[in-house]
Formats: sequence, structure tokens, C-alpha cells
Amino acid sequence: MRADETLQLLGSEQAKSLMVKLYGEKQAEENTERYRQMVMKFKETYGDRDILMFSSPGRTEISGNHTDHNHGKVLAGSINLDCVGVAARNDSSVVNLVSETFNQKFSIDIKDLEPSERKAGTEDLVRGLLQGFQESGYEIGGFDAYITSNVISSAGVSSSASFEMLLCSMINTFFNHGRMDTVAYSHVGKYAENIYWDKASGLLDQMACAVGGLITIDFKDPAAPVVEKIDFDFSSQGHSLIIVQTGKGHADLSADYSSVPAEMKKVAEYFGKEVCAEITEEQVIGNLKGVREFAGDRSVMRALHFFEENKRVEAEVAALKEGRFQDFLEGITASGNSSWKWLQNCYTNAAYQEQGITVALALTELFIKDKKKGACRIHGGGFAGVIMAMLPDDIVEEYVEYIEAALGEGSAYRMSIRPYGAICVNEVMEG
Repeated sequence: MRADETLQLLGSEQAKSLMVKLYGEKQAEENTERYRQMVMKFKETYGDRDILMFSSPGRTEISGNHTDHNHGKVLAGSINLDCVGVAARNDSSVVNLVSETFNQKFSIDIKDLEPSERKAGTEDLVRGLLQGFQESGYEIGGFDAYITSNVISSAGVSSSASFEMLLCSMINTFFNHGRMDTVAYSHVGKYAENIYWDKASGLLDQMACAVGGLITIDFKDPAAPVVEKIDFDFSSQGHSLIIVQTGKGHADLSADYSSVPAEMKKVAEYFGKEVCAEITEEQVIGNLKGVREFAGDRSVMRALHFFEENKRVEAEVAALKEGRFQDFLEGITASGNSSWKWLQNCYTNAAYQEQGITVALALTELFIKDKKKGACRIHGGGFAGVIMAMLPDDIVEEYVEYIEAALGEGSAYRMSIRPYGAICVNEVMEG
């Protein structure tokens, strides 16, 4: 489908319906215009070719904070911020990519997919994705792509995974006849980050971006995680999800992030196991003296958080399925309290006077206490960065004004859960 035909498609009833599902009533038209602009920019850059449109969302973690790396359970959702791309096969061995958001333009020959010495940046990530496809037994080839993203970076909504899953959707559509599933996408993204970025990431971010909608994931078998889509319409409850950036800390947080899985695994090691999913809470409590001596007290607290957080995910999923929304909100609050008190990832001891997350949580808790409505928790890895609030629509604007007065203009982002993950937009429109 050439540019003019694609622009006509974007004006169709199918397109209007999909845009509302992806972005909501208020933002559907502006995002349709975003796609139109991308089609024209692709044409200006690469010429008038048969093209396809793609979209891959960011994600939000609703419960299951720091559980995936110890093979636990997570409740997550795809959001209405996304990576959008227009792409076409070029029948060569070269991938040409323009990233409008980051002002990047580069080419990669699929015959040379070795990572650079620095193992960082978008080019290495794309090489890793291409190599990941080959390592997994899938086909790759040359294509041209023009990409933009409004997924907020450094906000715990997985801008990198959104980009990765967009590229996976393109490569699957162009070269693999759409035969890959979203679990395969996720393993390719994980491979690229692990090997080409030296980043010890799991599968959570990629899974939530790839699958779409509200999902629960059980990572007990990380090679084949169990994914279940939860049929629940948040908008029907009159609540919005708000992500608040609390400011970036100045400390290097690498050691803090690494300590969480390592300390949980230390507790499992006492019992001759690798991860906390292989032991029970009762075992830890029943052998507490020995575990404390072997692993340390913070390790014990983090393991207890793991067990209780797994139970909370199960309880929140049940509450959503049974229409008990207030119980679901109480679960979010309990998850946040556990992260703060038991998991202890709301600030770093290396810079304890920097507590952007705890300040934002305290202010939000005061707001919720006054309104007697809503829930909040830390969002993502922690130690600095981002919190999440879920509030009734009628008080969202007041909250945004309140929290931005304290933390700075533009620090709060209102989001919604979208029903689609990484998709070829044309295929969805055409049924």
C-alpha cells in the first residue's frame, strides 16, 4: 500500500475505531495526524513504496514490584503512549532506520551484527535484535523504517522495550509471515539487552509491551512464562492512571538494583535453591535464625516481600475478575507499602537525603487521605524516579495541579490501559 492509499486508510472508519481503542477519544485525532505525518516523512526519506504501519506501547507495572527476577508474578498493562513506525522491505541486506525522537539515522548490514566495543545505544540494540532473531531460528532481511515515540524515557514505562517490540513486529511481519508469538518477541528483546547492552534485564518489560492490555504473568518457568489477559475496562470505573516523575537522583543506582535480586536469591541459597519461587514463606520463617545469619536481615525482608507480593498479584487479579474494584485499589496501596517498608527500594542508602520517591508518595498519600479515594505506589525499579497513582477522574486535574506545584510542571502524566500490544496497524485495521 503506497503513501496515498495509506493516507486514505487513515481516514476510514476502521482507522477511527482503532485510534480510539489505542489512544482514547480525546487523543484519537491527534494520533491519526501523527501517523499521517510519519507516512509523509517516510515517503520523503525513502521514496513512495509499499509500506506498513506499526505500533508498540509502553507499559505500566500495577503490582508485582521486583518479583520477576526471582520467578514470581506480575500484574502489568500496556499504556496509550507508544512507539510508532512506518516501514517497508528493501530487498537488500541493509536495515536503514530513522528515529525522529532521538534524532538518529543509521544503517546496519545484517551480514555484520557484532556489537560495538561500548555495547550501548540504539545501533547495538538493533544489532542485538537482529542477531536474536537468527539465534532463535527466525528469518531476517533488509528494511527501511521511520520511527517516532512518545513513551517517556526514564519514567519506568519501558521506552526501550517499546522500541524493541516495535522492531520485532516489523521483522516478524516482513520476514516470518507473522508466525512468531509475543513470548518469542520478548525473548529476542531480552537477548538483545543481555548480550548487546550487558544489561541483566528479565522479560517483564518486553512481555507487557508485546502482549498488550491488562495481563498477569507468572515467571515460575522463565523460558515459558504463563501469560493471562485480564478482561477489564478501567475506563468503566472512572479512574485514571497517573505516572509522576519525582526527579532523578545523583547517585549511581546500579548496586542498589543488583542487590534486590541478589539478596532474594541469597535467601533461596540457604535452602539449596536458586530463586525465591523455589522456596516458601513458611520455610523462611521456620528457619529464621539460620536464614538471618546466612543472608542478612534486609535479605529476609526482601524475600518476605516477594512471597506477599505474589499473593497480592493473585488477589488483585481475582478482585478485577469479580468486579471488586475497591479491593483491587487496596491491593495497590498494600503493594506500595510493602515496597517502601519490606523491599526498601524507595531511596538509596548511598544518598539518603535524596528521597524524591518517598516525598512524592507522602504528598500523594496526604491527597488520597483528604479525598478518601484512590491508591498509589512506587513504580518500576525504584531508588529514584517514578511513582504511580490511580485516582477517580473527577479529582485527577486537582491532583496533577497539586503534585506539579510541589515537584515541578510537567512531572505528572495521565495514562490509560490500551487493549493492543505490538501490532502491525494495517493488519488490525483490515481485520
